[in-house]
Amino acid sequence: MGRLEEPMGGLKIVRRPALPVPGGETRAQRRRRRSVLFLCVANSARSQMAEGFARRLAPRGVRIASAGSRPGGLNPLAVAVMAEVGIDISGHAAKSLDTIPLDEIGMVVFLCADEICPIFPARVERIRWPLSDPAAVKGSRDRRLRAFRRVRTELHQRIGALMELV
Repeated sequence: MGRLEEPMGGLKIVRRPALPVPGGETRAQRRRRRSVLFLCVANSARSQMAEGFARRLAPRGVRIASAGSRPGGLNPLAVAVMAEVGIDISGHAAKSLDTIPLDEIGMVVFLCADEICPIFPARVERIRWPLSDPAAVKGSRDRRLRAFRRVRTELHQRIGALMELV
């Protein structure tokens, strides 16, 4: 009892289901459901700011990560505007999607707007927040900072609401 057996090519495969927790959900399912990945192309600005806010606002036990399909370097303007609201992301580093254990992610938030978003191969809940890349804004430092602050404000509002659902 508690074991599922299947013959497969002459082999006997024994799978043990994870132990259920109250509410009928297994621990593995709950852990996966409570794992959020913020994804964009460079993982240098939007997804890094999102990760910073989510880590601050997430309920206990929610795992947060960010990644990109073509990671660049952490944008110093992202670090600056997050520091303005008391969140230090200076220790973050751009990460490739290849470094993320896909089977542990339950929700992916795509942050791409004008560029082609990365493909996420695993079966997960998907949310699309098409936010323009502030790193693409040209002009004076003040103009670029305004673009980063707009995206920061939008992320803060959306992530606050999202963290109430996970």
